[in-house]
Amino acid sequence: MYRIGQSSDIHRLSEGRKLILGGVHIPFEKGLLGHSDADVLLHAIAESIIGALALGDLGKHFPDTDEAYKDADSLVLLKKTWDFMDTYGYSLHNLDATIMIERPKLAPYITQMRENIAGALHCDLSQVNVKATRGEGLGYVGREEGVMAQAVVLLVKKG
Repeated sequence: MYRIGQSSDIHRLSEGRKLILGGVHIPFEKGLLGHSDADVLLHAIAESIIGALALGDLGKHFPDTDEAYKDADSLVLLKKTWDFMDTYGYSLHNLDATIMIERPKLAPYITQMRENIAGALHCDLSQVNVKATRGEGLGYVGREEGVMAQAVVLLVKKG
């Protein structure tokens, strides 16, 4: 049995915050504003897994009203979604994710992001794809007001 999940996440860029994407700290003058570390990539992936399992959304399991998740490392949250998959008898078949960001260029960081995600989800690197695209000066991404990520996952029943 297969289950497909998809999600997107968006956070505002803000001075005085670290830019963390895919669990990688990326040197930049702005970071993402949010209750946790605001890693839009990992949030989109985690929520797509939660959705594939029909367990609601990210906020249901990790609410921004809970101080336990204040400045939380999103890799830890992603690892908890792996626990959900494991509990329900699923594993990741593959995932495809896109980050929409005007600057900085992410190519030097993509491999480390993929490695972080594969490690958190107990899968092979070949099952994880991450790519980035620019806003070409259009909209909130192009104006460097925010960053968005989208993810699609395919889960497969174990055994």
